[in-house]
Amino acid sequence: MNNTMSDTSYHSVRDSKNWTQLQQLAEQPWSLAALFAQDETRTQRFSAQEGALYMDYSKQCINDTVRASLIDLAKTCQLSARIDELMQGAMVNTSEERAALHTALRLPATATLQVGEQNVVADVHHSLMQVERLSQRIRQGTWRGFSGKAITDVVNIGVGGSDLGPLMAATALDEWADTEIVVHFVSNMDGSQLDNLLKRLDAETTLFIISSKSFETVDTLSNAKTALSWLLATATLYAGTQESVLRRHFIGISANSEKMSAWGIHPEHQLQLWDWVGGRFSLWSAIGLAIAVRIGMTQFRELLAGAHSMDVHFANADFANNLPVLLGLLAVWNSTFLHIHAHTVLPYDGRLGYLPSYLTQLEMESNGKSVTHDGKQVDYDTCPILWGEVGSNAQHAFYQLLHQGTQHVSCDFIACVRHYSDEVKNASLQHQHELSLANCLAQSRVLAFGNAAIADTEVACDADKYKHYRGNQPSTTLLIDELTPHSLGALIALYEHKVYVMASIWDINPFDQWGVEMGKQMAETVYQALQQDSASAFDTSTNQLLAHIRQWS
Repeated sequence: MNNTMSDTSYHSVRDSKNWTQLQQLAEQPWSLAALFAQDETRTQRFSAQEGALYMDYSKQCINDTVRASLIDLAKTCQLSARIDELMQGAMVNTSEERAALHTALRLPATATLQVGEQNVVADVHHSLMQVERLSQRIRQGTWRGFSGKAITDVVNIGVGGSDLGPLMAATALDEWADTEIVVHFVSNMDGSQLDNLLKRLDAETTLFIISSKSFETVDTLSNAKTALSWLLATATLYAGTQESVLRRHFIGISANSEKMSAWGIHPEHQLQLWDWVGGRFSLWSAIGLAIAVRIGMTQFRELLAGAHSMDVHFANADFANNLPVLLGLLAVWNSTFLHIHAHTVLPYDGRLGYLPSYLTQLEMESNGKSVTHDGKQVDYDTCPILWGEVGSNAQHAFYQLLHQGTQHVSCDFIACVRHYSDEVKNASLQHQHELSLANCLAQSRVLAFGNAAIADTEVACDADKYKHYRGNQPSTTLLIDELTPHSLGALIALYEHKVYVMASIWDINPFDQWGVEMGKQMAETVYQALQQDSASAFDTSTNQLLAHIRQWS
């Protein structure tokens, strides 16, 4: 097996005719209103579907020539080969010299994938069986705390992908929950989340999951240490020992078994990760234990199956109908060629409330890079600034800027076609769902066409200019037939692969995150200075801030 990335240099692509043509196309004036007026079949030609996901990208500032040129650019960048490398375990994470095999975490048991000495599929499914075993013990009430009572609350302690992934999925799929066990999530380093939570929980019936790939993350271990102290304060009343508390109230998930054991996690309660599982891609692994506890292993496997279905589509579909490829190429077009430096994700469904935060980490931590695979500084725009909010809330927050501000922003609208089932027969809820859908479609229409969206809203005079909607803000609308574990899995995998497409075109590594390391190192140095009542050898601003903190602490 080839263990290295394709050797196509981005700088050779930068000088290619595809790149030059796209630059020239970007310089022409783009009018969404004119594009739609000139072509009645535009929406049919600029839309695609895979399974439960329907994508309308006709409100993007593109035409047939742009789409063809973007696809040609993808071919010049050997995107097909890079997709194969990702799926087959090649060393796509070049700076850390390892694979990025999150797609292997959702392979069926019948698949085969050998990477070096590791039988990846066998190892993954062994880990899934451990997740199933532990989650069933918790769900069935056979897992008991130090006083003999069954577990009622599970707290996932993590940060980054070890928190956002399971939090986002568990929240989105909570209507699929079939247990009274409540799952909570804690990530803040300052302890405020944990402090508020512990005031409401019962130490006798609370189980903690420590999720940390390295098992060295200070945020996570600080919260875990506080949780242990809290448990011990009650356990001593029952003659409980630290060993019994650790065994009955903690599960560890990490790639570092030695660190877990040293902390006190019992070997039977350790779940394995691998170095090729990136944190922001890890919800498919044992990190998803909290999800499995809440919705059950059958539905967790459906989540995996949905992601795998998108993997298959990504690997095999023609680029012209390939949802992740199209979404990624559109992002490159907007950011690199049209110089649109902001992107917002707008789900019109409260269940997807954490999806924008999840995608913010996924995209900006992955593609917030300025150096190519061969170490050269880029001279083009890469990842835009990404943020988002539930659409109906965002309408009362930052839509003012989208409609009438000076910034160009690309948008993703996401909505579910069906929500409240016929069995519910709640006319009020169905009305609210339809109202949400109407707002989703209306907002994307006004963003695209401005005042022309409604015939009688033309600005009559200069005094009415504050009523002007300029339009021409590009957007893509993703409709999900119905939010299920399967369709959510496909949606998340769609965005994972979008990120990889963007990185492949830009020739950057989306699987490392060196940008956060120096801040962590400096924090340790500053922490040591904070403990000392003496002058510090930092810049004058940091020194003065430290002095102020010491004065008032």
